[in-house]
Amino acid sequence: MASYEHKSANKSLHLFGPELRKFRQRADFTQGQLAAATRFSRSLLGFIERGQRTPSRDLAQRCDDALRADGELVRLWVHLTGEVSPHWFHGWLGVEQEAHTIHTWQPLIMPGLLQTEEYARAILHGKAGIRDHEVEGYVSARMERQAILERDEPPMLWVVLDEAVLHRLVGGQEIMRRQIERLLVASASPRIAIQILPKDLGVTTGVLGGFVIAQLPGGPDTVYLESALNGQVTNRPEDVEAIHATYDTIRVQAHPRHVSTELIREAEKLWT
Repeated sequence: MASYEHKSANKSLHLFGPELRKFRQRADFTQGQLAAATRFSRSLLGFIERGQRTPSRDLAQRCDDALRADGELVRLWVHLTGEVSPHWFHGWLGVEQEAHTIHTWQPLIMPGLLQTEEYARAILHGKAGIRDHEVEGYVSARMERQAILERDEPPMLWVVLDEAVLHRLVGGQEIMRRQIERLLVASASPRIAIQILPKDLGVTTGVLGGFVIAQLPGGPDTVYLESALNGQVTNRPEDVEAIHATYDTIRVQAHPRHVSTELIREAEKLWT
């Protein structure tokens, strides 16, 4: 099972990269020129061409446009990833892409924008009745969303995480170690702030579920509410106001960033 999942997850990496390089060279573009045209970093393009990073649809579309590939790179991306996401989640994807600031509270699992592929795969395998190919499609879609953090002007991401999430075993010890490492790398970014809510504080606000608040330029805030069945996306003023109040209550009780980073480092040692 593990071997199948690994090969499936990396299929898009190994096939998309050479095709991207072929179209880039055919258009007589250097990686630096393509980076300037797409507004993605040269290092990210290099990782993707070498099959070391998951390509996103946004990246595929921008490269396709810049290299005048007539849709070939986008069609390849769709073919390789399956472009899978729940129908009720489609509305949120556009909101997330446009947001200049994202706030999230997570009491149970790592936030999707910071999950590793292995951690996401372990979470998704826990869904009753889900099939392997469906898991891989969802994993690819989740990794695609993370490309917004690689843009030249990424959104500001504020994360409040319950401390218990750092210690909840998901998938295995090695998966957890790599996931905690991912948090540490993210916490070093000037555009990502991670705060940990102490597990012994006894706070009950927000324990019923996680949520995300997206702040849009020139538009109303929009929230995504997680549930055991389907998520809910809304920008109703009364809903947004209630979620903001909940988030503010949680965040004010969380550790400051430097203390939170130390807690994450301690958790890393426990999983090593």
